[in-house]
Formats: sequence, structure tokens, C-alpha cells
Amino acid sequence: MSRKKANTWFILLSLIFIGFGDSFLPKPLSTASFQARTKINEFIIGLFPDWEPKTNPYSRTERALEETEKGGSRR
Repeated sequence: MSRKKANTWFILLSLIFIGFGDSFLPKPLSTASFQARTKINEFIIGLFPDWEPKTNPYSRTERALEETEKGGSRR
């Protein structure tokens, strides 16, 4: 088997193990699959710090509502 083919099989089996292993593998392997997926998820989420927008996207709407409440009805 060529090295490229072996690497392809390894990656494919690894993805199946991590993605779906806890649903069909026996107990010690299913636990390892679940823990691997959990750790990978935590790592990827940890790459992106809490992001707060620098602008207030609702400020224009809030100002319009305040102006409407102050003005009352104009009938």
C-alpha cells in the first residue's frame, strides 16, 4: 500500500472515530471517542476569544424609540 493511500485511510478512520465512534464502538473506545471530540471542540472554541462588537448595532433603533416615546402621539 502506498504512503498516500495509507495516510488517506488513517485520516478517514480518524474522522469516523472522532465523529461517530461513541455511537457504535464498545465502551472503552466509545468513551475515548467522546473525550477526543470534546477536547477538539474545546480547543477550537478556545481559539476565538469572546468577541464584542465595537459599535452598537441597535443604537439608531433605540434613539428612534426614545424620540417616539418623548414626542407622544401627534394627532
